[in-house]
Parts: sequence; C-alpha cells; structure tokens
Amino acid sequence: MKQVIYFSMEFLIGRLLVNNMQNLGIYQVAKEGLADFNINIHDLEEKENDAGLGNGGLGRLAACFMDSIASCGYPGHGYTIRYEYGFFRQKIENGKQIEVPDQWLTLGNVWEIRKPKHAVEVSFYGHIEWRQGENGRSYCHLVNAEHIRCVPYDMPVIGYENKITNTLRLWSAEPSSENLPRNKDFHSYLSETRELCHGLYPDDSTEKGKMLRLKQQYLLVSASLQSVLKSYLKENRNFDNLSSRYVFHLNDTHPILAIPELMRILIDEFYYEWDKAWEITTSVFAYTNHTVMAEALEKWPVSYIRTLLPRIYLIIEEINRRFEILVRNSTGQEEKVRSMAIIKDSMVHMTNLAIATCFSVNGVAALHTEILKNEIFSDFYQLMPEKFNNKTNGITHRRWLVFANPELRKLLADCIGEDYICNPNQLTKILENVNNKKMLRGFLDVKKQRKKILADYIYEHNHIKLDVDSIFDIQVKRLHSYKRQLLNIFHVIYLYQRLRADANFKIHPRTFIFGAKAAPSYFFAKKVIELILSVGETINNDPYVSQFIKVVFIENYDVSKAEIIMPAADISEQISTAGKEASGTGNMKFMLNGAITLGTLDGANVEIYNLVGDDNMILFGLKNQEINELRKNHSYNVWNVYNQDNEIKQVIDSLKDGTFGDSNKFNEIYNEIMYKNDEYFVLADFRDYCKAQQKAEEWYKEREQWAKKCLINIGNSGFFSSDRTIGDYAKEIWHLKQISDK
Repeated sequence: MKQVIYFSMEFLIGRLLVNNMQNLGIYQVAKEGLADFNINIHDLEEKENDAGLGNGGLGRLAACFMDSIASCGYPGHGYTIRYEYGFFRQKIENGKQIEVPDQWLTLGNVWEIRKPKHAVEVSFYGHIEWRQGENGRSYCHLVNAEHIRCVPYDMPVIGYENKITNTLRLWSAEPSSENLPRNKDFHSYLSETRELCHGLYPDDSTEKGKMLRLKQQYLLVSASLQSVLKSYLKENRNFDNLSSRYVFHLNDTHPILAIPELMRILIDEFYYEWDKAWEITTSVFAYTNHTVMAEALEKWPVSYIRTLLPRIYLIIEEINRRFEILVRNSTGQEEKVRSMAIIKDSMVHMTNLAIATCFSVNGVAALHTEILKNEIFSDFYQLMPEKFNNKTNGITHRRWLVFANPELRKLLADCIGEDYICNPNQLTKILENVNNKKMLRGFLDVKKQRKKILADYIYEHNHIKLDVDSIFDIQVKRLHSYKRQLLNIFHVIYLYQRLRADANFKIHPRTFIFGAKAAPSYFFAKKVIELILSVGETINNDPYVSQFIKVVFIENYDVSKAEIIMPAADISEQISTAGKEASGTGNMKFMLNGAITLGTLDGANVEIYNLVGDDNMILFGLKNQEINELRKNHSYNVWNVYNQDNEIKQVIDSLKDGTFGDSNKFNEIYNEIMYKNDEYFVLADFRDYCKAQQKAEEWYKEREQWAKKCLINIGNSGFFSSDRTIGDYAKEIWHLKQISDK
C-alpha cells in the first residue's frame, strides 16, 4: 500500500508506557495485576524518562500525527535522529535558567530495537569528479568524502485498539566500518561523529554550531531516503512509479535537503536523466510550513553547503537555474525572479526550494495559510496557486483527555458514552447537556480535583501552597518574544502595584502559572524567565498581596508535566502578537480539558473563536490587519503610550527602579520595549488585555455559567483532534487508503 514517510527533526513523544498499554487495551488488567503484587502502576510510570527527541510544539505535533496515523489505520512511518541528550533539561538556579544535559538514555530506551543490518552510509565533504560512461554521458563521483555509518533504531507506534503498529525510526551516527577518513586522525573523526547525535538543535550562534545543524539535517534525510529506496527496490525494478508507493512529507524547513538528495540518488546512483528524476521528485514531496517568522525560514550560506555537500550544492544550483527560467518565462518580471530565487545574496533559501519542488504546500491554521498566500509567499501563490492549501493542526484527544484526565473521561462516559474516543466528532453530544445542573456540578468537581493534583505537584517541587479555589491562569509554551509571556507578567506587575497602592482594590484570588524553556543562546528570552521568577519571588513573599496572587514557574516543562497542567487550567493564555503564531496546539489541549481561551485573533485561536464565539472565549488585542497598518504607516510610538498612561509607565519603570532586584537587572527588557518601539505590540495591547482579564474574573465568579462555557468548549473541541487533521492530509495530500480498506 502507499505509505507516508514523515520527516521531522523532532518527535516529542513523551512517556510511552501508559500510552502504549492504553492503545493495546491492556492498561486496566496490568494495573490490577500489578496491584496484586503491591505495585502501584503510577509509581512504575514515574520510572520512565520523557524521550529527549523533541523541544516544543513542532515535535509534539509530529508525535500526535504519528499516533493518529496509526490509530486511524493509515500506513505511515516517522524518521528522525536518535539524540543522545535531547534538547536540554532546564534547571532554575539563583533565579535564572540553567541548561544541563537531558540524559534521557541513562537507563536505556526499552521501546527501541537496534537494527544494524539496515545501516547505511552518509557522505560529507570531498570533491566532485566527472567521469564519462560507455554511453558518452558524464557521471558525477564524490571523491575523498568523509563517511558516517547510520544505524537505525526502530520504535513501535501503536494504533488505538486496532492491531496496527507503524514505526518511528531513529538514526544513530557511528564511525564507518569500511571507509575511515585518510586526512583526519581517528580521535577527531570519532568526536565529530558523536557530535552528530549529541543533541537537538545545536547552538547556531557559532559557525561550528551552524555546520553541525546542517550535518544533522542531511544525515536525517540521506539515511532515511537510502533506507526507504532500498526497501522499495526489493519489489520494483526502478523508481518510475515511486509516487504510487510513497509520499515524503517534510515537517517544516529542517528536512528540505531531502529534495536534492533524492535527485542525487536518482541521477548519480541509478543514472536517471534530469527531467525524469525531476518528474519523480516533484511527485513525491509535500511540505508543511510552520512559521511566518523570517528567522525561522531557513537559509544557509552557499559556502557551507558547497563545502559540506558539494554534490548537493550543484543540484540545488541547477534546480535554481531552471526555476528562474520558469519564473521569467511565466511572469516576465525580474523582481519576481529575484524574490522567488532559491539562491540569492550568497544564501540558499530552503523554503523557496521546497515551494518550487513540492506538489503540496500547506499552512497549519486558516489565518496562517492566508498570510502565507497573501503576504509571505504571495509571488509563489500567484504563480502556482494549486499547490497551496490549509490543514489546521490537531492533537491526539486520546492522550490529552482520555489518558491524561481520567476524571473528566469518567464524567463524559456517564454523559455521552465513549464513542468519541475513536470518533472525536461525538464530543458534540456534550452540547445537549450543557444546561444539566448535575453535569455542570460534576465538571466543577472534576476541575477542582485536577487543580488539587497540580497544586500538590507545585507544593512538592516549588514549595508554594496554592488555593485551589483561585483562578488557575496558565501560559505554558516555548519562550519567545512573539508569544508575549512579557504581556502576561506585565499584567501581574500591574495587579501587584494596584494591590499595594490601593487598600480598596480587591480581586478574586489568582494563580499565574508559567512553564517555558528559552533557547540557550536566546538571551532576551532568558531575561524574561528571570523577570517572571523575580516577580514571583516578590509577590509570593508579600504577606498582603500573596493573599490575592501567586506566581509559579514550572521548571523543565515537558510532556509529562503538561499532562498534569492542561487538565487543571481555568484560563488558557494564547496571547501572541496577531499574525505571528502559525497555529499553536496548547490552545487545543487546554480547550479539550475545559479551559477558557483568553487570546488574540491569531493562529488556531481563529478557528476556536469561530466554533465557540464571544460568549465562550475572551478575545482581545489588535488584529493582524491592524498591526500591518501600524507598521506600514509607522503610526505606532511606544513612548506615546508610556507617557500618556501612568499605570503602564509604572509597570515599565518597575524594570529599572529596583522593585524586582538590581536596577540594571532588566535593562535588556526595558530597551527591547522602549528603544525598539515595542516590536511585538505588548504595550499597544496592554489595556485591552487588562479588560480581558477582568472579564475572565467576572465570568469565573458565576460558577455554573463558567462550567457551561467550559463544557461548550469541550463539546466543540473534536474539530481539533489530530484524527481529523490526519484524515484531511490522507485524503487531500497523501492519497492514502486505510488499512481496513485494502
């Protein structure tokens, strides 16, 4: 059957013991059997490490997709690198983030099977020699290359109670057993080989780190394609009909080198003519774009690719030459030829390479896709509109509700049964029960139980005692300027200052919970974490203010912690600058567990809003079009906001007046806001955000109405199941059949 091969630099799969037992339908009998031997299954669960194969939303999405591909009965496999130390483990020391190695393999990985017989070799460096064949045609040979042996480790991806198991293949780099380098001592070669799988996303602030990232990307796609094509040739004489058996999906920009690599294999190893190789290549690749951020649209210096991958560079150069001719002939406009060029300004623009080649290019939320079509890649869209489509992201509702929130599962089972586990659209049955007082009270009880579980975790790890009747207001995601954790903590500072200044000002008790990792080289993001921790230290130790506010930062946020956090949330903070968040998936997990979204009209918040409306979601802030107008007209001046609003001024001044430590401690944050004209419109949205927070408090006080709103969110969350997303991919891009339809 035709299969999807899903290339991704990360798969944030979390722990697998419970997930696998649940999917096999043996969890309950295992739990009872262990209890007979006085073993608590939850204690056993805690022994497993989270797999260090991912970082954030991109990797978690890939993991949800793999779960749904298997659970929906589609044949498909994931390919990535077996990172020895993952991203990093975050520690908080002296009020700052510290990165330490994520030693997730200390006790081994019981789920993987090493398959040395299926190892392949990947080549770096060397130089090109052209040799003439018997037919008079010139053939390319890579001479004096450095070879790396790539050994696969296979992990099962188990479908939900359907006897279908797909594979996640992890590549590990080892020294070549036959082709050792002649111009390098073995110690250096071994050290560089080990570096390849040392960790996810090496620090790219150095040239060495950049080169290592590029090597990782090529290792992944070259080893994977060699493996898949070798398997294909066992049943086929040539690759003419490759697209009838495989579709290669590129998850974001990192695996785009797969395109020239397939061309290299077809032309250099199987002697295809360029045109036929290109026809095959353009029929098998599909690409998902996950960002509108310019810095994330990867581009590599020509010198890097030419040095590291000389043959690959020649192929990219030829793709670029031919594509420029196509654009010139189609548009007659040199500015379009330049804007769409794959190679320009001595850089290789990877996203342009993907769009020029792939038969499908999709965004991951309705707004995001429109921005891609009309703004970021408008020239491509005008030339080849048939390629572009939207596939709104999804999450596996089985992991994020059925397994992570058994209390809510029981409540739903008593109300609507459990058909929704395999058919998430059945969650809409909840909407028939949102006025049932027993159901409303049941939901409030469940939420309180889940808040207590989180509060106990926080007391054990953070030594902060929480009021479970307070509003749990939660923002957990990667730390980035556009995600605006800064807006959130500025609001906390504003409340703190008002409570200190006005004895008559009262609020319903609030618990603000943050969880985030900042990339090791992202200095500003680390400073924001430092500010959150400093504000928390001040507030939590203030005898008066701490009656109303607690601030918690959860160390080393990961999948296992998310499974405790998501079910406990009252308010889901989704407050990115409009037009910057591609989709988000945390917003979906919170919604699924009955939290109210407080957010901007950005990413998949748009689809949430379209489903639940003003009565069940709290919307605030500038819209994408309004922000574009402000930028275009240069009509936003942060100093005007600062000087005209005394309370905003006090919040900003607290960064420099010693309220939260040394007066120079947060200069970088102050400068970023005030001297870079508030690039992400934090102060522009501040007042509207405060109103939204006040509205959330008013809603929360009406307990039954609050419960009704939460249930309406759960009832509409089936759309955001990755089962629906994968169904859309399978039908509209991959053209796969379910195994039961064989």
